[in-house]
Amino acid sequence: MHYQLTLRVLGVLLMLFSIAQIPPIAVSFYYDDGAHRAFISAFFILLACGFLLWVPFYRVKGELRIRDGFLITVLFWSVLGVFGAIPLYLSPTPNMSLVDSVFESISGLSTTGATVITGLDYLPKSILYYRQQLQWLGGMGIIVLAVAILPMLGIGGMQLFRAEIPGPVKDTKLTPRITETAKALWIIYAILTFLCATAYWLAGMTPFDAIGHSFSTVALGGFSTYDASMGAFNSATIELIAIFFMILCGMNFALHFFAWRQRSLLHYFGDSEVRFFLSILLLTFVITFSVLLIHETYPPIKSLRNAAFMTVSVASTTGFATGNFAYWPVMLPFMLFVTAFIGGCVGSTGGGMKVIRILLILKQGYRELQRLVHPNAIFPVKLGRRTIPDKVLQAVWGFFSVYLLVFVIMMIALMGTGLDQVTAWSAVGATITNLGPGLGDVSNHFGNINSTAKWILCFSMLLGRLEVFTLLVLFTPVFWRR
Repeated sequence: MHYQLTLRVLGVLLMLFSIAQIPPIAVSFYYDDGAHRAFISAFFILLACGFLLWVPFYRVKGELRIRDGFLITVLFWSVLGVFGAIPLYLSPTPNMSLVDSVFESISGLSTTGATVITGLDYLPKSILYYRQQLQWLGGMGIIVLAVAILPMLGIGGMQLFRAEIPGPVKDTKLTPRITETAKALWIIYAILTFLCATAYWLAGMTPFDAIGHSFSTVALGGFSTYDASMGAFNSATIELIAIFFMILCGMNFALHFFAWRQRSLLHYFGDSEVRFFLSILLLTFVITFSVLLIHETYPPIKSLRNAAFMTVSVASTTGFATGNFAYWPVMLPFMLFVTAFIGGCVGSTGGGMKVIRILLILKQGYRELQRLVHPNAIFPVKLGRRTIPDKVLQAVWGFFSVYLLVFVIMMIALMGTGLDQVTAWSAVGATITNLGPGLGDVSNHFGNINSTAKWILCFSMLLGRLEVFTLLVLFTPVFWRR
């Protein structure tokens, strides 16, 4: 383990994150909302702490190993979650406790969108902007941005990239050099954000709301500047724009890169994961719309709008709302919630277990059924024309098993703090999938649950953002063994 190199990298990343305090300072002065002191203090605290970590080891150079990458990734997201809470804690409005500030910060960075704040409509504009910005930075991952800078400091970045990028295809590069890959991802991310913000603005949002909601839409985060979320606008056009970009950002960003490079959309339709993702959305929408119509929950047009929007929002783990699906009839709340466990495609900004893993589990399950009939036959598992190695399938099953085991353990822990069963399992589900809204006592916000439960859910959000293994590997003896 290169501890000196690890501290140096962490210092650089903290100093880099201090820059994120500058836009909220500008917003605070522009709207004269009185929150600028909190962000100025946070800027200097982040800069000073980062500098103190960096300066003793600024001459240390070398190549990061895989274990270093895991350690830096986990440390950075954990430390950043705490330091990101500073302006929320120092700001007089809202008056937040330490645990609430850290919860809100981690929720933003992990693009979960679970909030402990009520009265968003009356918060300082700079605080509202900062929450949206946290999600935007967390969506692609600020570490991926740093990967483009670290090589210039004499530090290789591939190990960080492997630890940060989700899914079973971590070693796939869009370009021969990892630096160029990180830059390509951020260019695509920025272009999609600009297009989304422009579309929102043309559809009737104010520039402030358009920028803020484009941040959380492209990041599939779900934070809004209003308590009513997207329902505050009551606009079918805005909802259609959100649906389009939520679906687009729920797909693998590598597909967007090749569409941009090759000027073609054909590979979208040839991708097995995208087809399965769209099939899940379509089937869920049809069932949701039908049930809402049968039970006459809304008028037909309103049922169509709500079914389409909430299906895409929940299944992509965004968490925007036009209505509280927790109170929808019969099995709809549970069914929609389950789609969040599937989540977005690998390489997207979505959470959940990822579509490709569920697809591979289903394919392997079907292969086992075939083997029952033909025990000696060989049935390869394929995605398109590509045969999936057994070691990948074993890794998928291992991830699935650990994911469910961790879910159960944390649900029991939450029930031990006094939460009821529905609230406990949905709170863990909403955070580990990075969805945001839950059921029961957390269907509207997480502000009323106890502090111990909030700390557990902070850990759950980090698990979901780092896809379980990246975080849990630090708790194994073999990781620290020389």
